[in-house]
Amino acid sequence: MSKQEVIICRNFEKDLETAVASHAYDKLFLLTDEHTFRFCYPVIEHISCLKDAVSICIGVEDVHKNLETLAYVWSQLSEKGATRHSLLINLGGGMVTDLGGFAAATFKRGISYINIPTTLLSMVDAAVGGKTGINFNGLKNEIGAFAPADQVLIDCEFLRTLDRENLLSGYAEMLKHGLISNVAHWSELLAFDMERVDYGVLQQLVARSVQVKEDVVAQDPFEKGIRKALNFGHTVGHAFESFALKTEHPVLHGYAVAWGMVCELYLSHIQVGFPSDKLRQTIQFIKDNYGRLPFTCKDYDTFYEFMKHDKKNVSSGVINFTLLGEVGDIRINQTASQEDIYELFDFYSETMG
Repeated sequence: MSKQEVIICRNFEKDLETAVASHAYDKLFLLTDEHTFRFCYPVIEHISCLKDAVSICIGVEDVHKNLETLAYVWSQLSEKGATRHSLLINLGGGMVTDLGGFAAATFKRGISYINIPTTLLSMVDAAVGGKTGINFNGLKNEIGAFAPADQVLIDCEFLRTLDRENLLSGYAEMLKHGLISNVAHWSELLAFDMERVDYGVLQQLVARSVQVKEDVVAQDPFEKGIRKALNFGHTVGHAFESFALKTEHPVLHGYAVAWGMVCELYLSHIQVGFPSDKLRQTIQFIKDNYGRLPFTCKDYDTFYEFMKHDKKNVSSGVINFTLLGEVGDIRINQTASQEDIYELFDFYSETMG
């Protein structure tokens, strides 16, 4: 898999000009959704390298991360004269970078693309690492490809347009990166003031967080081994997310991951000895900032069924977890019995109140 260049911007305009100039393209396309077209495009439309860009705009949020939207992007590229030598810029959150990346990977067997993530979640997760895809058949990211952007430009100034919930959603993935890396990074993330956000400090934390993900991806680009570390919190988190969608009370991805980490930290504590003091500290931070997902013991079977369908499972019916023996001590390919899994839901209900 080709290496992706992640640029932590000091001068966004200059960095974008340089990134675009590094491509020998015949036509430039810019993909946004309705939100980023309204709030973020005005911030960059004056930049000279974008003056001839052909704009493609899609609907917002995960409900549009589907085959119909993908087909619309393909048809727009086709009708507006894209060739194998065209360049696509994805300006938006994870839905835009995932879908736009997959459109680029598959149109004419692959065209070059640049990601400009505009949400914290896409900066530290979706836009970096080369995973692209769409939801299909009621399952999240069911169809996709490993196809990294040539460049990812990260500038926390875009986050000033973001509401607190979406900021917290991205921050959950950063917290995960802290847990799988080292105590110093984990500690500074727990200490960051989410009430009074310092965007300069946040840019530094994002740079460190992205570095954690890049280091893991470089070791294991196709998720055969250590890249599974990035799934921490996601086995249960995706089940929570699917449940919330099914019950028509959708939740933001990062919230589901935060709640998933509560469960998987408990499982880590029980199975591989994750220390109870760090368990308590992390759960307190999540409880203070993310609230809880409401469910009863009648929903456990539904969660369990979703978890059995997780594409990260190695064999049918055996649920695969990434657990932690300590901050930074990653244990991939762990399993748990149905009884253990129902117990962690009990723990969640009791602890999160």
